[in-house]
Amino acid sequence: MIASEPREAPVLAVLCGESRPPDMRAVESRAVVRYTDAAGLSEALSGADALFVYDFLSTAVPGAWHAADRLRWLHIASAGVDPVLFPGLRESDVVLTNSRGVFDDAIAEYVLGVVLAFAKDFARSHDLQREGRWLHRESERIAGREVLVVGTGPIGRAIARLLRAAGMRVSGAGRRERTGDPDFGVVHESARLTEVLPHADYVVAVAPLTEHTKGMFDARAFAAMKPSARFVNVGRGELVVTSDLVEALTTKTIAGAALDVFDTEPLPAESPLWTLPDVLISPHMSGDFVGWRHTLVEVFTENFRRWRAGEPLRNVVDKTLGYVPSGNQGAG
Repeated sequence: MIASEPREAPVLAVLCGESRPPDMRAVESRAVVRYTDAAGLSEALSGADALFVYDFLSTAVPGAWHAADRLRWLHIASAGVDPVLFPGLRESDVVLTNSRGVFDDAIAEYVLGVVLAFAKDFARSHDLQREGRWLHRESERIAGREVLVVGTGPIGRAIARLLRAAGMRVSGAGRRERTGDPDFGVVHESARLTEVLPHADYVVAVAPLTEHTKGMFDARAFAAMKPSARFVNVGRGELVVTSDLVEALTTKTIAGAALDVFDTEPLPAESPLWTLPDVLISPHMSGDFVGWRHTLVEVFTENFRRWRAGEPLRNVVDKTLGYVPSGNQGAG
């Protein structure tokens, strides 16, 4: 079947999970599209010109890479690219693009939501409601509280803008220290993280996963935080040393955590994080708003049009850095 496919149209392999991406008609009219699951990826990659990793949590690409004999472009339907950024891709000439920009505002809303949930003690109110108990308490204000957003890409910036609008005082931590940033004001150097953590009431992790950021939130980082600080992770689970986080929560080194991502997903049933007090858990859904799958396909379709027309692609990832550098997200 593959041998009879017309070569005048590019061949696109699409790695799917349980369902195919929606609204692919515009692409299907201009390419030979091979939909596949992880088991069939090697066959689908043979002779393919491009790969759309719609199942962005899949780890199947490295194992099938040997079959990518004419691949020129790989697009992943997420902002994070760590599932596909392995040595074979790094060392190749294949262009890597991501779906930067789709989830920014939704994740920012999630972060504001959990900040409010902590400050207003919503979880406790819900528990008391179920028990039929009337227990008056006082809640916290969020205005004027200090937030450190670790990761200064577009998601971090959307978080900073929304929290500032709510009256919070926001700074950032990134690769380079600077002042006068339009969203963060001050950006601290991530290498000096433990020096700035003691000032934050909320610490939000949204950094990309790289060799420099993996495990950056460890026992030393948690020990540097205020005992009243809350930790929010909407970046990658591997940014955190989970055992150190559990210890910090158990010993009340920090006051609480809102966690949307984990180093093992789904979170194992035996994980103590499920039952620790003052921990909010969501199943990697902070950016998944109604219609997000259609938006992901729209982003890919526009890049596919550009690719076919020989125009610059949007969201080209620097494979050395592991993310799209500022200013290189593409035109439009």
